Amino acid sequence: MGFFSKDISTMDDLFVHTLRDIYYAENQIVKALPKMIDKASDMTLRQGFETHLAETKTHISRLEQVFEMHGVQAKQVRCPAIDGIIEETNEITGEIDDKQVLDAALVAAAQAVEHYEMTRYGTLVAWAKQLGRSDCAAILQQNLDEEEATDKKLTQIAEAGGVNSMAAAE
Repeated sequence: MGFFSKDISTMDDLFVHTLRDIYYAENQIVKALPKMIDKASDMTLRQGFETHLAETKTHISRLEQVFEMHGVQAKQVRCPAIDGIIEETNEITGEIDDKQVLDAALVAAAQAVEHYEMTRYGTLVAWAKQLGRSDCAAILQQNLDEEEATDKKLTQIAEAGGVNSMAAAE
């Protein structure tokens, strides 16, 4: 089913489809993060990825809760966007030998993922409210807040933490 499939005819259909999209994305991120943890040489970055892996598992649980509250089956719909971001990450990081440059690339890749997640969660929160599902919106907002916090932490690691300056010094 494409994003604008004829199976989507109501706002509720669109909401459920997008829930399934981010559910797929979160599950793919759980698979990708251990590889990023292994590649990271900066300990703060590595710890940040480990923390986010645990958070992502919580995001999946919250999504399953939203599916249940909304009365629909928790299932995934393939998300070409997250697949592309992860594929690009694997290609780029596979080509970099310098550990500092690799760390900078990992931060950039992680932020691309975070920004995708923030757009999806922001949309879902707005749609849940529009559909009169403030209960679902509140749970989705928790995920959005954590994604935004992770993005800020990644910026701090890159800038104040020195990952970017270490990479540039090479």
